Amino acid sequence: MKRIATLAAALAVTATAALADGPVVVKAVGTWGSLTNYQKHEGPFWNERIAAVSGGSIIGEIKPQTELGLKGFEIMRLVKNGVFDFAFGLPGYVAAENAIFEGADLSSVTQDIATQRKVAEAYFPTLEEAFAKYYNAKLLTLYPFPSQTLWCNGEVNGIEDLKGKKIRVYATTLGDFVEGVGGTSVTVPFAEVIPALEKGVVDCGITGTMSAYKAKWHQVATHAYTLRVGWGLAFGAMNMKKWNALSAEQQKLLTDEIGKLTDEMWAETATEDEVAISCITGGKCDIGEPGAMVLVEPSAADLALRDKVANEVVLARWAERCGAECASNWNATVGSLLGLTAKAN
Repeated sequence: MKRIATLAAALAVTATAALADGPVVVKAVGTWGSLTNYQKHEGPFWNERIAAVSGGSIIGEIKPQTELGLKGFEIMRLVKNGVFDFAFGLPGYVAAENAIFEGADLSSVTQDIATQRKVAEAYFPTLEEAFAKYYNAKLLTLYPFPSQTLWCNGEVNGIEDLKGKKIRVYATTLGDFVEGVGGTSVTVPFAEVIPALEKGVVDCGITGTMSAYKAKWHQVATHAYTLRVGWGLAFGAMNMKKWNALSAEQQKLLTDEIGKLTDEMWAETATEDEVAISCITGGKCDIGEPGAMVLVEPSAADLALRDKVANEVVLARWAERCGAECASNWNATVGSLLGLTAKAN
């Protein structure tokens, strides 16, 4: 009887150990379910890939914010509170906590995706500290959406035509650009932009090239003005308590695999601008029905004025919001890379 009791106790200990060593389940939230980043990268990574590469020691469960009925601004607060373990999202959605989150994607500062990646890498340590401080979260990736441009319901032939127009933005830095060129910035949720364009609540909207095509903005907007005013840089961050609950081996595996995912998303996004712009303006389109928007490319004068606004308005306003120490850090990281200086007026 004593031997049986001893065996039972041993089995109980073994069962408890097995339970403790069971798979880690990561509850995640993604970005927009209709877009490439979620469909090809965010979703498959957590729902399939991480379980396969970890041999089942990490199991992910992810749904896009659109399916969950979330608008973006509340997601990292939910991660901080442990409602989700991991989230993909946009720094523009967390900038309300502190302007430091805007620093890797300031409007109209970066004009090509290769430079934007260097900017993201230079600013990563700064954002890593900010996510830990404000959200008790571990930053694991920064990756882009296609370039952010302007889609207008009405004739626009250049940057001067933006004066007096009401333009939808989703981040403060985009509003700085709009106001810098003489427009009025209006915050409208992504899902409400089409009716806003139809009703004249806004004259133009800013979003990514593929986002505009997939959301069918071409059904109401007439002119695609491809002046790059941002990148929709996104992040992936994990609740710090969850991160610390992983073993050292699991942390390394997750870091390595997210590093590979990051490379894949940068490579994918680099191809999307050309495809989306062709599709939305009636060109070759292998991904759906083409639109018929008028393509308006920025002139040399437009680009020069954009650069002036970036320096004199966007950077100056951001430096004022973020403070001297924050601006100094940006100047030493991103600023030195781009040859720019952020200083308050």
